Amino acid sequence: MKIAVVGGGINGLSSAWQLALAGHQVTLFERDKLMQATSAASSKLLHGGLRYLEQGEFRLVHEALQERRWWLKKAPQLTRRLPILYPIYRHSRRSRWQLKIGLWLYDAFAGKKGIGRHRWLNVAQTLRCSAALNSEQLLGAYLFFDGQMDDQKLGLWMAGQCQKAGVTLCEDSPVLQVKTDGSLLLQQGWQQFDRIINVAGPWSAALLQQSDLAATPLDLVRGSHLVLPPISRYGHMLEVPGEARIVFVLPYQGKTLLGTTEVRQQLEDPIVCSAAERDYLLQVYNQYFQPGCEVAHILDSFAGLRPLLSGSATAHKASREYQFTSQGKIITVSGGKWTTARALAQQLVKQLC
Repeated sequence: MKIAVVGGGINGLSSAWQLALAGHQVTLFERDKLMQATSAASSKLLHGGLRYLEQGEFRLVHEALQERRWWLKKAPQLTRRLPILYPIYRHSRRSRWQLKIGLWLYDAFAGKKGIGRHRWLNVAQTLRCSAALNSEQLLGAYLFFDGQMDDQKLGLWMAGQCQKAGVTLCEDSPVLQVKTDGSLLLQQGWQQFDRIINVAGPWSAALLQQSDLAATPLDLVRGSHLVLPPISRYGHMLEVPGEARIVFVLPYQGKTLLGTTEVRQQLEDPIVCSAAERDYLLQVYNQYFQPGCEVAHILDSFAGLRPLLSGSATAHKASREYQFTSQGKIITVSGGKWTTARALAQQLVKQLC
């Protein structure tokens, strides 16, 4: 079939690649440049999502852990195994035994594709790994492993796989409207396809709405990150004091990556780290590390808009699952997470069949 893919993020590129491998003639349309929006503003992790186990998303975590190993194996020049500490304090919301169960499940779901089993570190061992951690009331930490990546470069690697498979990649080509008969409007006019895959991320629902088609509402959540001076070669998964949320403090390209936030916003609002988010992240950081960081220490910041499935009262509980919705010859892809982009694409090919 002649298929149009709308969206040049990681889900769009992965979908185009899998469709081409299945024998279809695929053209991908991206309104700007490939891998420039949400997919390049992640936490740079290839992970199952340990915290999603709390929400009962076992299928998603299992799938993501299998895919984590695939990315690490296929693109070792752009990925690496990262040791991560989850410190536990006397006042921590989650007890040691709760974390033990979660990490046991995490290792079990990874199975033979695991990249290292978790273990408990006492206080002295924890501080040897991360000397800047606040030691007051520290009980120890769990050490576990996930993957880290350069998200933009890894996405462009996927674009290279698309080209090898015969996909035509069209940048600076905004799609203005789509129709259920498979026609698609560009600035130069209408084009006809056998199928249209609408995988434009946060803009997928807007494309349907401006085409006078029904659209499943998305939960648009901004995630912001700060870039700080380096403190450790270990990553950190930290509870936000007084909340159920967690943030990551990760070594990245010789610096420290701190994030993320979860702030609902409208599509037309600026996708930037606000002053409130900046202060929120610094407050969490200063709770756990000495010496602390001030605004003057911030080296950079960035933000991305994640299109999550709606239905959760709070943003941090919104599902990272994905779903497909069909209207005539249009299939709209909603939700998803970076690590599961290839699995999403494989399910899309099955859906098409």
